[in-house]
Amino acid sequence: MSLFGDGLEAAVQKAFTRPAPKSAGAQMRYLVKQLKSTKAVAQMLRVSQRTVERYVKDQIKKPRPDLAARLEREVKARWQPQIRAKARQKAATTGGIVIDTRARLGYTAPIGTTDQDRIRHLTVALPPHYAARLFNAQEAGASDARLQEIAAEGLKEVYFQDNGHRAGQLEEVRFTDIQHLEFDL
Repeated sequence: MSLFGDGLEAAVQKAFTRPAPKSAGAQMRYLVKQLKSTKAVAQMLRVSQRTVERYVKDQIKKPRPDLAARLEREVKARWQPQIRAKARQKAATTGGIVIDTRARLGYTAPIGTTDQDRIRHLTVALPPHYAARLFNAQEAGASDARLQEIAAEGLKEVYFQDNGHRAGQLEEVRFTDIQHLEFDL
């Protein structure tokens, strides 16, 4: 996926009430139950139907690293959809989202101000409408660049402009060279 998309998914996964299946056999059985056939799981994972059946019966226990990564990603994408939806809804309506980042941040501002980019480590609570925008854009299949723009707008409003109390002429925030990015609900 992407840096921002993966970060948003990780934040939502922290809300899970039970751990996702860990063993390859349990993960395959879960996917077969969700997709209702071994053939559909085989096509999704790009393996043979017989391979899926062997994992379901625990005849094969250790998948190749690339298959293990695909398997884990697909299980986590389908795990506890109602809990996932509630966490997103709460963040988008009441809770907001916290962004913790270490990145190069700068801004475009009137002449005579110090707008030079520099590495900053910020932990900022963005209001619920930014969480809603991020999740809606992610669900609509927005690129990582678009998610980054939305996050930069949120940082501009909350961090640089202090919700309208300062830096009113600030035009644009540059959010580049991201070294660390984490979201929390």
